[in-house]
Amino acid sequence: MHTEPEERKAVRALGWVSFLTDVASEMVYPLLPAFLTRTLKASPAALGVIEGVAEATAAAAKVLSGSLSDRSARRKPLVAFGYALAAIARPLVAFAQAWTHVLAIRFADRIGKGVRSAPRDALLADIVPEARRARAYGLQRAMDNAGALVGPLIAALLLRFVVADVRTVFLLAIVPGLLALLVLALFVREPARGAPRPAPAHAPREVLPGRFWRSVAVFALFALANSTDAFLLLRAGDAGVPAWQIPLLWAAFHAVKAAAGVPGGMLADRIGRLPAIVAGWLVYAASYAGFALASSPEAAWALFGLYALFYALTEGPERALIAQLVPERLRGRAFGAFHAAVGLAALPGSIFFGLLWKRFGHGTAFFTGAALALAAAIALILVSRERPGEAGR
Repeated sequence: MHTEPEERKAVRALGWVSFLTDVASEMVYPLLPAFLTRTLKASPAALGVIEGVAEATAAAAKVLSGSLSDRSARRKPLVAFGYALAAIARPLVAFAQAWTHVLAIRFADRIGKGVRSAPRDALLADIVPEARRARAYGLQRAMDNAGALVGPLIAALLLRFVVADVRTVFLLAIVPGLLALLVLALFVREPARGAPRPAPAHAPREVLPGRFWRSVAVFALFALANSTDAFLLLRAGDAGVPAWQIPLLWAAFHAVKAAAGVPGGMLADRIGRLPAIVAGWLVYAASYAGFALASSPEAAWALFGLYALFYALTEGPERALIAQLVPERLRGRAFGAFHAAVGLAALPGSIFFGLLWKRFGHGTAFFTGAALALAAAIALILVSRERPGEAGR
């Protein structure tokens, strides 16, 4: 572990890395639905396929990178490689001529995300003591969300005052991506872990505990309900939000996420990870039910604000819970398995959501998502009661 001043410096630096990376990402993401459907003439179903494949790709990469980071003396090189790959791939959307090109670029971008995510989360757990981890993860997520607030605003200002088309905005996204790499290289010092001891010949591979796998299964169930947020942007347009307001709506959504992220982590440290996660999933179910019924721009704005609270209540606590459920030597593998399960479930989740929307309308799709979220919340409560104290506070 670092000393406390070093710990704070490293945590803040990782937060700035997340901030700059999300500035780059969110200069591109909120413009993609319109770019795909209007410029490239793709269908909403294609959007679901692109985002589902992207998340599944990230999930597969997380499994490998998490295990590799556990077998390495250092996690930071993997983290840096993942950020670099995404920073280079993301701006290539500017050159896309078909939706399949965007699919390939998102594939490379999400490999980068998958490579960095599990080692980064494990690195943060190496730096911060258990008692302060939910707060640290909450800060990291808050900075991530702050970047997601600034990115769309930069994109909107560029389109309004500087450039003539979205392709130039996509190209300029490389600038904050490279700045993130610079901050990581200069200001994040990894604590010494020592070289991992090789397992004896023919020794059985150490397995992750059953309490971990039960929790991950529930997280995967919830992920089936958690389709890509691109559908929410499309729904906002259907509810009457003007096209020029969509980036502003996305920025406001991330402003609420950023403001509530650290308080959400602190609340989880106080009341327990599980109660915070369950509360967040209930908020998710309520917001999805609202999206099913929304019929005005004002309703869409209010629902995006409510939906942001779901992230604040769950993102930090979920990672703190995973770190708590496994020993330190298995954290990289555990985070890889967690991210993989959630990401792989997102593929059928997004595709199924898109098919429901196409066949039965948006109401059926959103109500189904709300029902799955409620089922996951109940399942998590039941799992936590199977062995009291195992996944506690």
